Amino acid sequence: MIRRSIATALLSIMLIGAGPPPQRPLVLAFGDSLTAGYGLDQGLGFAPQLQATLRRHGVAATVVDGGVSGDTSEAGKARLGWTLDGLDRKPDLVILELGANDMLRGLDPELTAKNLDAMLAELKRRRINVLFTGMRAAPNLDPAYVARFDAIYPALARRHDVATYPFFLDGVAAEKSMQQADGMHPTFAGVKRIVSGITPAVKRALARS
Repeated sequence: MIRRSIATALLSIMLIGAGPPPQRPLVLAFGDSLTAGYGLDQGLGFAPQLQATLRRHGVAATVVDGGVSGDTSEAGKARLGWTLDGLDRKPDLVILELGANDMLRGLDPELTAKNLDAMLAELKRRRINVLFTGMRAAPNLDPAYVARFDAIYPALARRHDVATYPFFLDGVAAEKSMQQADGMHPTFAGVKRIVSGITPAVKRALARS
């Protein structure tokens, strides 16, 4: 009986000393239809595929889909705060992907830059780690517009000193086989290519969080 009591006491001390298990990293993929998995069956979009890939790489992260199809940078700015407040806890990383719809609508790049700047500032204020993903203007647009739009992302990344992934659609934008019939949104194969490309950057960003 005494031995059993001692063993129980030792086990209790060990359990107390061990503390709670570490939390899984929480990642918020905050963007538009490109992160929302537009046109794809449930589970085939960016967020669930990134989560599955990270776990295969030994990173037991939970990736929350914060994408809303059709969102401009203005709409994203308006909902960023309450999206963050609605999570169970502060995310370890936010993947910020917005601006494509601004470009497709021909919105002034200065406005896009101001909105993205405000979101990066808010994430910095909340002390949330960011992976800022770039977008590029369609090459058939006015060259002056293309130059102004494409300059937004590297300039803001430098200003806010955040990790970047230069082009979210890298390897997909110029490949028709990776695009849905609309020529804009990735197929499942396209999503897999995006995830394959961005995963190393996500892992590096999480390691810094």
